[in-house]
Amino acid sequence: MKKNYPVKLLAIILVTLMLPHLLKAQTDKSKRPSPPATASGKIGDAAISIDYSSPSVKGRKIFGGLLPYGKLWRAGANEATIFQTDKDITVEGKKLAAGKYSFFATPGENEWTIFFNSETGQWGDKQGGDANMDPAKTVLSFTVKPKKLKDLNEKLEYYVTGKGFGFKWEYMDVFVSVK
Repeated sequence: MKKNYPVKLLAIILVTLMLPHLLKAQTDKSKRPSPPATASGKIGDAAISIDYSSPSVKGRKIFGGLLPYGKLWRAGANEATIFQTDKDITVEGKKLAAGKYSFFATPGENEWTIFFNSETGQWGDKQGGDANMDPAKTVLSFTVKPKKLKDLNEKLEYYVTGKGFGFKWEYMDVFVSVK
Protein backbone atom coordinates (compact mmCIF):
# COMPACT_ATOMS: atom_id res chain seq x y z
CA MET A 1 0.00 0.00 0.00
CA LYS A 2 1.49 3.26 -1.17
CA LYS A 3 1.36 6.21 1.21
CA ASN A 4 0.50 9.61 -0.29
CA TYR A 5 1.21 11.81 2.70
CA PRO A 6 2.48 14.77 0.63
CA VAL A 7 -0.67 14.73 -1.57
CA LYS A 8 -2.97 14.47 1.46
CA LEU A 9 -1.07 17.24 3.23
CA LEU A 10 -1.32 19.48 0.15
CA ALA A 11 -5.08 18.81 -0.08
CA ILE A 12 -5.57 19.69 3.59
CA ILE A 13 -3.56 22.90 3.19
CA LEU A 14 -5.57 23.92 0.10
CA VAL A 15 -8.90 23.26 1.80
CA THR A 16 -7.75 25.18 4.88
CA LEU A 17 -6.72 28.15 2.74
CA MET A 18 -9.91 28.10 0.64
CA LEU A 19 -12.43 27.61 3.46
CA PRO A 20 -12.46 31.21 4.74
CA HIS A 21 -13.06 32.50 1.20
CA LEU A 22 -15.87 30.01 0.60
CA LEU A 23 -17.51 30.92 3.91
CA LYS A 24 -17.21 34.64 3.17
CA ALA A 25 -18.85 34.14 -0.22
CA GLN A 26 -21.76 32.42 1.53
CA THR A 27 -22.22 35.27 4.01
CA ASP A 28 -21.81 38.19 1.56
CA LYS A 29 -25.50 38.72 0.88
CA SER A 30 -24.82 41.63 -1.49
CA LYS A 31 -23.54 39.10 -4.04
CA ARG A 32 -26.85 37.22 -4.18
CA PRO A 33 -29.03 37.42 -7.31
CA SER A 34 -31.66 39.01 -5.02
CA PRO A 35 -29.56 41.32 -2.83
CA PRO A 36 -30.72 42.68 0.53
CA ALA A 37 -32.39 46.08 0.70
CA THR A 38 -34.01 48.26 3.35
CA ALA A 39 -36.80 50.82 3.22
CA SER A 40 -37.32 53.09 6.20
CA GLY A 41 -39.14 56.21 7.22
CA LYS A 42 -41.49 57.83 9.68
CA ILE A 43 -45.25 57.46 9.82
CA GLY A 44 -46.43 59.89 12.46
CA ASP A 45 -44.15 59.28 15.45
CA ALA A 46 -43.36 55.68 14.45
CA ALA A 47 -40.05 54.74 12.86
CA ILE A 48 -40.69 52.01 10.28
CA SER A 49 -38.11 49.76 8.64
CA ILE A 50 -38.57 46.96 6.13
CA ASP A 51 -35.70 44.55 5.45
CA TYR A 52 -36.12 42.40 2.37
CA SER A 53 -34.27 40.78 -0.51
CA SER A 54 -34.94 42.39 -3.88
CA PRO A 55 -35.50 39.97 -6.78
CA SER A 56 -35.63 41.10 -10.42
CA VAL A 57 -38.22 40.45 -13.10
CA LYS A 58 -35.62 39.21 -15.65
CA GLY A 59 -38.22 39.00 -18.43
CA ARG A 60 -40.57 36.77 -16.43
CA LYS A 61 -44.28 37.23 -15.73
CA ILE A 62 -44.30 37.67 -11.95
CA PHE A 63 -47.85 38.03 -10.59
CA GLY A 64 -50.13 35.35 -11.96
CA GLY A 65 -47.04 33.58 -13.33
CA LEU A 66 -43.93 32.95 -11.22
CA LEU A 67 -46.05 33.94 -8.18
CA PRO A 68 -49.48 32.39 -8.75
CA TYR A 69 -52.57 34.25 -7.64
CA GLY A 70 -53.99 32.80 -4.42
CA LYS A 71 -50.64 31.38 -3.18
CA LEU A 72 -48.89 32.77 -0.09
CA TRP A 73 -45.65 34.63 -0.91
CA ARG A 74 -42.76 35.72 1.36
CA ALA A 75 -42.99 39.24 -0.10
CA GLY A 76 -39.37 39.21 -1.20
CA ALA A 77 -36.65 36.63 -1.78
CA ASN A 78 -34.31 34.61 0.44
CA GLU A 79 -35.14 35.16 4.14
CA ALA A 80 -38.67 36.24 5.06
CA THR A 81 -39.23 40.00 4.74
CA ILE A 82 -39.07 41.80 8.11
CA PHE A 83 -41.28 44.76 9.07
CA GLN A 84 -40.37 46.67 12.23
CA THR A 85 -42.07 49.55 14.05
CA ASP A 86 -40.89 51.21 17.26
CA LYS A 87 -44.41 52.43 18.18
CA ASP A 88 -47.90 50.95 18.11
CA ILE A 89 -49.56 51.76 14.77
CA THR A 90 -52.90 51.29 13.04
CA VAL A 91 -52.56 49.33 9.80
CA GLU A 92 -55.56 49.41 7.46
CA GLY A 93 -57.73 50.27 10.48
CA LYS A 94 -56.33 47.49 12.71
CA LYS A 95 -53.95 47.85 15.66
CA LEU A 96 -50.40 46.49 15.37
CA ALA A 97 -48.20 46.60 18.48
CA ALA A 98 -44.65 47.94 18.29
CA GLY A 99 -42.31 45.13 17.34
CA LYS A 100 -40.67 43.05 14.67
CA TYR A 101 -42.74 40.90 12.30
CA SER A 102 -42.28 38.78 9.23
CA PHE A 103 -44.36 40.07 6.34
CA PHE A 104 -46.19 37.87 3.82
CA ALA A 105 -48.78 38.43 1.11
CA THR A 106 -51.17 36.41 -1.01
CA PRO A 107 -51.45 38.10 -4.42
CA GLY A 108 -54.75 38.25 -6.26
CA GLU A 109 -55.78 39.85 -9.52
CA ASN A 110 -57.98 42.43 -7.76
CA GLU A 111 -57.22 42.03 -4.05
CA TRP A 112 -54.24 41.00 -1.93
CA THR A 113 -54.20 39.55 1.57
CA ILE A 114 -51.40 40.88 3.77
CA PHE A 115 -50.05 39.08 6.86
CA PHE A 116 -47.92 40.23 9.80
CA ASN A 117 -46.48 37.20 11.62
CA SER A 118 -44.69 37.07 14.98
CA GLU A 119 -42.12 34.48 13.83
CA THR A 120 -38.98 36.12 12.44
CA GLY A 121 -35.59 34.93 11.22
CA GLN A 122 -36.86 32.04 9.12
CA TRP A 123 -35.97 31.37 5.49
CA GLY A 124 -38.83 32.70 3.39
CA ASP A 125 -39.77 29.43 1.68
CA LYS A 126 -39.92 25.84 2.85
CA GLN A 127 -38.45 23.02 0.81
CA GLY A 128 -40.89 22.52 -2.03
CA GLY A 129 -41.49 26.25 -2.53
CA ASP A 130 -44.34 27.06 -0.12
CA ALA A 131 -43.97 30.22 1.95
CA ASN A 132 -42.53 29.54 5.41
CA MET A 133 -45.22 31.18 7.54
CA ASP A 134 -46.79 29.53 10.56
CA PRO A 135 -50.47 30.64 10.34
CA ALA A 136 -50.85 30.19 14.12
CA LYS A 137 -48.37 33.06 14.60
CA THR A 138 -50.24 35.53 12.41
CA VAL A 139 -50.97 38.63 14.48
CA LEU A 140 -52.71 40.69 11.79
CA SER A 141 -54.19 40.10 8.35
CA PHE A 142 -56.27 42.25 6.00
CA THR A 143 -56.88 42.87 2.33
CA VAL A 144 -55.78 45.72 0.08
CA LYS A 145 -56.40 46.57 -3.55
CA PRO A 146 -53.29 46.66 -5.74
CA LYS A 147 -52.70 49.35 -8.32
CA LYS A 148 -51.57 48.39 -11.82
CA LEU A 149 -48.71 50.47 -13.18
CA LYS A 150 -47.89 51.17 -16.82
CA ASP A 151 -44.12 51.27 -16.28
CA LEU A 152 -42.10 48.19 -15.39
CA ASN A 153 -40.35 48.05 -12.00
CA GLU A 154 -37.52 45.60 -12.69
CA LYS A 155 -36.50 45.12 -9.05
CA LEU A 156 -38.81 44.66 -6.07
CA GLU A 157 -38.74 47.94 -4.15
CA TYR A 158 -40.39 48.74 -0.81
CA TYR A 159 -41.08 52.34 0.21
CA VAL A 160 -42.36 54.21 3.28
CA THR A 161 -44.37 57.45 3.08
CA GLY A 162 -46.08 59.57 5.73
CA LYS A 163 -49.32 57.70 5.00
CA GLY A 164 -48.11 54.10 4.94
CA PHE A 165 -45.82 51.75 3.09
CA GLY A 166 -45.88 49.61 0.01
CA PHE A 167 -43.90 47.88 -2.65
CA LYS A 168 -43.62 48.03 -6.42
CA TRP A 169 -42.57 45.15 -8.63
CA GLU A 170 -43.25 44.31 -12.23
CA TYR A 171 -46.41 46.31 -13.07
CA MET A 172 -47.88 46.20 -9.56
CA ASP A 173 -47.96 48.68 -6.67
CA VAL A 174 -49.34 47.37 -3.38
CA PHE A 175 -49.88 50.09 -0.76
CA VAL A 176 -50.83 49.65 2.91
CA SER A 177 -52.20 52.65 4.81
CA VAL A 178 -50.81 53.27 8.31
CA LYS A 179 -51.67 55.78 11.03
